Amino acid sequence: MNIFATFARRTVHFGLKLAAPFLGYRPPRQVGYDEAANELKDAGRARVLLVTGKHVRAHGLCEPLLAALDRAGIEAEIFDDVPANPTTSCVEAALALYRKANCDCVAAVGGGSPMDCAKGVCARIASPKKPLSEMKGALKVRGKAPLLLAVPTTAGSGSEATAAAVFTDENTHEKFAVFSFKLVPKLCILDPALTLSLPPEATADTGLDALTHAVEAYVGRATTKGSRKRAETAARRIFRSLPAAYADGNKDARTDMLLAAEEAGEAFTVSYVGYVHALAHALGGAYGLPHGRLCAVLLLPVLRAYGKKARKKLARLAEVCGFCGGTPRKEAAKRFLMETERLLRTLCIPERLPIEEADIPILARRATREAFPYPVPKLLGVRELEKILRAVKAEADKDETHHSTFG
Repeated sequence: MNIFATFARRTVHFGLKLAAPFLGYRPPRQVGYDEAANELKDAGRARVLLVTGKHVRAHGLCEPLLAALDRAGIEAEIFDDVPANPTTSCVEAALALYRKANCDCVAAVGGGSPMDCAKGVCARIASPKKPLSEMKGALKVRGKAPLLLAVPTTAGSGSEATAAAVFTDENTHEKFAVFSFKLVPKLCILDPALTLSLPPEATADTGLDALTHAVEAYVGRATTKGSRKRAETAARRIFRSLPAAYADGNKDARTDMLLAAEEAGEAFTVSYVGYVHALAHALGGAYGLPHGRLCAVLLLPVLRAYGKKARKKLARLAEVCGFCGGTPRKEAAKRFLMETERLLRTLCIPERLPIEEADIPILARRATREAFPYPVPKLLGVRELEKILRAVKAEADKDETHHSTFG
């Protein structure tokens, strides 16, 4: 990376660090079902658009909220057609239902996808003349967004606490993020009962997404005292409770993971993520792979690529998580990487991903563009990101012909 590009990026990162304590971020208030419904009623809301997925709805996970809304005399219009990776057309369909049903607030029940779709609806209502693609990036949502309530059914995305939402453009197969504090949910309900039926693989993937949020926020160069504390607490909870949640799904572990995901969401909303997420978004847009699984596979290769630049903070995380104490910095950082690798093995995370060789250059360029504002500990260029992608690319079948996803 040339000196001018480095200077431009680090200037942006320095500005983000100075601005971080003054951004005015307010995390959502954690409430119960009836308290949430009564607050909507007290605010004069009469009809809520409930955004969810078909699987979540079929398993009855919306019922506790629907019952509370009914007790408060609030009607609910349900949009349950959210795909695994929310698209711009999905947001437009949900928005059309919001308008047709004369809704006046939004609720999301599910993982990161329904919550991002709900945030997309809020963004479009706040800025009705702009398509989502024109709100890509930071602070481009104008006007007043509807009141948003989030009810996570996974412990991973942290979207119930964040100002970000990620969407896929079906035409370009590109993921892009919209970031605005207007999109932070006002209320969230953390109910571990909704996560008890989550399968082990999804438990692992979403939990490691939360770990990635905590670690990337922590090792970045725009941290605050508050974001560091939240990231430390989240990482400690995840190493402690994710194996148990994965193995037998006990309620205590699930509760701990919900708290961890929310704390990690708060941390990265203030201090941002890094190249793990930039690469995961590029791959997710191209191949539709689960975001948490992508983060899980990419986390160690990216941390190793940071090298010495992340050593001090990784060493501190190792101490916070109880992996060592009074250990020299280099050894402590190495211990954190070893314990992360151990966790990945426990959760049966593969080391490789189905990436097409022909796609790697454009995937690396997309990740580089997205990561421009991320205050990462070490700047990585396109070639370095290509190297990471090749390191995690699954070996191709010799008899198989591969074609680029991008034509």
